[in-house]
Amino acid sequence: MSVLVYVETTNGKVAKNGFEAVFYGKKVADKFGGDVVAVTSGSADDSALAELGNYGASKVLVNKGLNDADDSQTAKLVQAAADKTGANIIVFSHDLIGKAVAPRVSAALKAGLVSGAIDAPSDENGFTCKVNVFSGKAFGFVNVKTATRIISLLPNSFKPESGGSPAAVEAFDCDCGAARVSVVETKTQDGEIPLPEAELVVSAGRGLKGPENWGMIEDLAKELGAATACSRPVADIGWRPHHEHVGQTGVAIRPNLYIAVGISGAIQHLAGVNGSKVIVVINTDAEAPFFKAADYGVVGDAFEVVPKLVEAVKKFKASNN
Repeated sequence: MSVLVYVETTNGKVAKNGFEAVFYGKKVADKFGGDVVAVTSGSADDSALAELGNYGASKVLVNKGLNDADDSQTAKLVQAAADKTGANIIVFSHDLIGKAVAPRVSAALKAGLVSGAIDAPSDENGFTCKVNVFSGKAFGFVNVKTATRIISLLPNSFKPESGGSPAAVEAFDCDCGAARVSVVETKTQDGEIPLPEAELVVSAGRGLKGPENWGMIEDLAKELGAATACSRPVADIGWRPHHEHVGQTGVAIRPNLYIAVGISGAIQHLAGVNGSKVIVVINTDAEAPFFKAADYGVVGDAFEVVPKLVEAVKKFKASNN
């Protein structure tokens, strides 16, 4: 018996949510028994995959000939790995791939699925997981009664801690069927922190009045080492690229710090960011809904507040060098 964890790789490296999922898998294994085995595809170096052992994996099964662009093939890879390891608990990250693959594996294995878990499962009533419901406004508890259980972990719910030893990396070939998706071109944003992996995010909305004013947002993000984001209207009118759109219909994020500048805080936006550990809101409107969800709020003109905040961060960094 073992806990199987699907791990994503990007540009030859293990994605941050991969370390989180493996660390979470170790917590599950400590409670319910068994070892943690990771399975992945792609071209990550063996040394990078072996690092998963530092977070709890005893072994990493890797199929380097498979591309994770085809969800049906990835699902078959995970099914084959579960069969090989005898895993009765399978863990995914609750991101784009996990949301597409976990339900396929659940249906194929007739296994109960918990989507978006935010805590380690308890053994109360057999196997129970805590999840967010109603766009993060409340908690729910899902009891799984099937012999095989599948969990997708909401990103940034657990901070991975290193403490083990490198894992053994083993080539894993299996019949994943014919590919139904082909990758024509891949475009990446060089030098940017991917939003789902960012621990600090600076976001702005229509309160900035135009794309020409985004420089101060980028300056603040640069000083903080943060990713930049925006509200949906800003992306829709072309001020910022759509991959920066956070919210219910965009990217859902859970950073340690989320700074919202000139965003009113409509319910659709809050649904995608209310998992943030700390929310700071800067807005001229003291009645903006976002202030009700904020940990800290500044009622003021962004064009005055943000430049002063940038200078304050610079002075703080200089005094600590």
